[in-house]
Amino acid sequence: MPVLRDAFLKLSTNRAAHKAVVGFPLSRKITRRFVAGETLEDAMAVIQRVNGEGLLATVDHLGESVTNAEEARRAKDDYLRALNAIQQHQLQSHVSVKLTHMGLDIDPELCLANMREIVSKAKQIDTKVRIDMEDSTRTQITLNIFKTLREEFENIGVVIQAYLYRSEADMRELYNMGARVRLCKGAYKEPPDVAFPLKKDTDANFLKLAQIFLGANGNYTGAHLALATHDVKIIDWAKQYIREHQVPYDRFEFQMLYGIRSDLQHQLVREGYPMRVYIPYGSQWYPYFMRRLAERPANVIFLVSNLFK
Repeated sequence: MPVLRDAFLKLSTNRAAHKAVVGFPLSRKITRRFVAGETLEDAMAVIQRVNGEGLLATVDHLGESVTNAEEARRAKDDYLRALNAIQQHQLQSHVSVKLTHMGLDIDPELCLANMREIVSKAKQIDTKVRIDMEDSTRTQITLNIFKTLREEFENIGVVIQAYLYRSEADMRELYNMGARVRLCKGAYKEPPDVAFPLKKDTDANFLKLAQIFLGANGNYTGAHLALATHDVKIIDWAKQYIREHQVPYDRFEFQMLYGIRSDLQHQLVREGYPMRVYIPYGSQWYPYFMRRLAERPANVIFLVSNLFK
């Protein structure tokens, strides 16, 4: 449903819609399907629960496109508190960070300094940090910052979006670096000269990009691939490819979003595959929530059914 998808993606950046949805009395209750809660304690409780079910986690303190340096520093401090909580509770969780939350749009050097603190703290407690990818206008600077941090830290990863034309070249470069990459389809509205406009083309490119990391051709670089998808056809393809090429399980993992296809997440765990859940929390849930509704019609059906209830 491309029309519905485009509508929700537009709403994700619409201030009037943001205010209306956040002000709706039932909105917070409905979003708990996709968001762990608004507090760090909420997030830690969910991570503890999914760890107990055999699932790994990565936690995202929601926020993006901050407008001043102090806001970016507060966001950085929130991540340091999250890392302390992960250590305190001995949880199996990484953290995922958006660079615009760290001040990228204000000053790239401020963003880099904030990220250094987060990645350094994560290294101290023996966990990892993933840089989330945002819209295509920020792809190159995101990769530049990732590469700078990668020169200093091994516990840093990045995201590549399969719907971008440039992603094949990026994946090959990252594989040669031995990087940790989360491959996803992409969740932003992009122009047709930048991204594949049709889902079938994005899906085909996803498989092509995954093979760059999973194939290896006997020349393994230490790279690690996170297959971030809820698409059963792609997951079945990956499982067959992994079997046929005898890909070691420490070279990849599956990743899915909290609240989407939990049944499939648990099935993968039962089958012995490494499975990580992306768990967001925080008060700035509106843009994330709208992008989740844009991704799958089933999410919209869930929303509407709860409104009528």
